Amino acid sequence: MAIFSKKSLPSKKAYAVITGAGSGIGRSFAVELAKRGGCVVCADINLAAAQETVDMIRTQTSSVAFAVQCDVRDPKQIQNLSEHAEQLMNHPVSLLINNAGVGLGGKFDEMTLDDWQWCMAINLWGVIYGCHYFVPKFKQQGFGAIINVASAAGFTAAPEMTAYNVTKSSVLALSETLSAELRSANICVNVLCPTLVPTNIMKNGRLPSRYSGLADKLLMEHSFVNSDQVAIKTLNQLDAGKLYTIPQPDAKILWLMKRVAPSLYIKLLGIGYPIFNKYLK
Repeated sequence: MAIFSKKSLPSKKAYAVITGAGSGIGRSFAVELAKRGGCVVCADINLAAAQETVDMIRTQTSSVAFAVQCDVRDPKQIQNLSEHAEQLMNHPVSLLINNAGVGLGGKFDEMTLDDWQWCMAINLWGVIYGCHYFVPKFKQQGFGAIINVASAAGFTAAPEMTAYNVTKSSVLALSETLSAELRSANICVNVLCPTLVPTNIMKNGRLPSRYSGLADKLLMEHSFVNSDQVAIKTLNQLDAGKLYTIPQPDAKILWLMKRVAPSLYIKLLGIGYPIFNKYLK
């Protein structure tokens, strides 16, 4: 069994588990890994959608893939996934991609505690559960890799996205900490922080009605990359041993602004927010 080294590529012939693999970035990860010769377990709360991804893999590649239903809000289901994946692939898992996520927008005082709990359960606790059950296995076998799908929202602090921002900034912090802690255990960590990518996250999310048309317009007309390009970029960054994947130029600019002048950045957000609200009206 090969051990990862500086010369090895975690995405090549990976034995991967991907949550939220029924569409969007998760599906793109699954198909791209299969093209690279990997064996993939496609997990999704929607089993039919996961099976569609598996069917695509079987049509486009000669790789092996499996569809599994999994609700990342339930730690028991994640534990079962970690055990069942090894049985399905007849091989230890070498790559975990915590991708499942939902969108949530609205003013802070408009969001209910149920909204918060729903968003936190999927976007944050789903990632925590994944890492909780897979990291010990990776440490025991002496190798492994993790990709956590966060968002540029984790550092941009955009107004009216409070809960979503909190979950994604937490995933970013978790990934940074794990990277430092697990490096000596031969476990690679990468965190993906995109801005707009055409996926179903808006359609399946909870957004105020005033955002519906704007969200669709932004995704269709102002996305610099598609989900396939994001998956390829992220896997290449993982192979290069990089912690961060920031795939779009707008995300890179905002990342730089926030790091160089954080107080000024937040001040400018506060100035621009009322202007943005007028635009929506």
